[in-house]
Amino acid sequence: MPVTPFTIEAIGLIAACCTTFCWLPQAIRTIRTRDTRALSLWTQVAFTFGVALWLVYGLLLSSTPLIVANGMTLVLAGTITALKLRFG
Repeated sequence: MPVTPFTIEAIGLIAACCTTFCWLPQAIRTIRTRDTRALSLWTQVAFTFGVALWLVYGLLLSSTPLIVANGMTLVLAGTITALKLRFG
């Protein structure tokens, strides 16, 4: 059974939703409580930087799943990182 480009993009978008929306509860909790003590600053910074690079990679490839997933995740991870920097 051949895999169509549509199927490949659909799989990518489903994966993007799964991996992006898993960050939503953490971001909401961090925004509400301002409690970032349990978060490692260096891990959060490295993750945010990595997501930014994945976004650039997706833009260079014009890959919708990579752009959507990493654009949204960058906003969430960037928010958490900013709160970690501000509130320690």
